[in-house]
Amino acid sequence: MSTQTTSRGDYWFSLLTQGAAERRGQCASVRVADGDLDGQAARFIAVVPDADNHYPRAARGEVGLLEGWTLAQVVSEAVAADRNQPQKRAIVAIIDVPSQAYGRREEAFGIHQALAGAAGAYAAARLAGHPVIGLIVGKAMSGAFLAHGYQANRLIAFNDDGVMIHAMGKESAARITLRSVEALEKLAATIPPMAYDIGHYGSLGLLDQRLDIRDPLQATPQELALVRTAVVKAIADSRRQGCGLENRLGADNRRSSVLVRERMRAEW
Repeated sequence: MSTQTTSRGDYWFSLLTQGAAERRGQCASVRVADGDLDGQAARFIAVVPDADNHYPRAARGEVGLLEGWTLAQVVSEAVAADRNQPQKRAIVAIIDVPSQAYGRREEAFGIHQALAGAAGAYAAARLAGHPVIGLIVGKAMSGAFLAHGYQANRLIAFNDDGVMIHAMGKESAARITLRSVEALEKLAATIPPMAYDIGHYGSLGLLDQRLDIRDPLQATPQELALVRTAVVKAIADSRRQGCGLENRLGADNRRSSVLVRERMRAEW
C-alpha cells in the first residue's frame, strides 16, 4: 500500500470531493473524483505525493511521466464522455505541484511529451466548452503548473505565503541568472514577473480571485464554503465568457501584451 505525505493538494481534494465518486485504477499520485458543485457536474483532479512512486523524482507531488499521461487521460475521458451533452461538466484542477520531475529517465522517456499531453488535454477541454477552473492551494511551479492548471479559464489562489507561482525555484533561477538568491529577491521586488509571492503574480492579471484562508491545512466550514462559492462563480463566469482567455489581459502590467496583440491583428 502506498504511503502518502500530507499535502495541501491532497487535503483540499478530500475536502471538496466529500461524497463524490473517486475514480480508481490510475497511478496513486493522481486523484480524480466526479461530484457536483451547486448542482452542476464537476470532475476534480489533483496531483499528490506518492512515496512509492515508480519514478522517485515524482514522489513528492511533482508532475512526471506517469502524472502527465494520467492527467491527459482523465481530462480527455471527461471530454469524450460529455461530447454530446448540452452542458459540459466543469473540470476543477486542484494545484499544489512543486515542480516537474527532473531526472535522466524522465528526459529519456519523454517527459516533455507527457506534460504537453496534459496541457493539450486541458486546452482541448476548455475549447470544447468545459469550464476549467484552477484552484491554487500551494505551489504552482514550472512545467508542473503548465501541465496541471495553467490552461484554466479561471485561476483562483489562496492569499497565503505558502502559495508560490513561478517558472523555476529560487535557487535554480539564481544559478541561471548568475546571481545570489538575495540579489534575485531584491530584483524581484521591482520586476513582478520575477517575483514568487502571490501579490506580484496577481498584478499580472492572471488570477481571477484571491481567497484568504487562515490555515490551508485546517480549513473551517466557513472557509470551505467560501472556496466552493468562489469555484461556482468562476464556473458561471467561464460559461458566460466562452473558451477564450481574454480575461487575463486586463491588468496594468499586461498593457504591452494587449498592444502586441492589437498590432499583430492589424498586420494580419
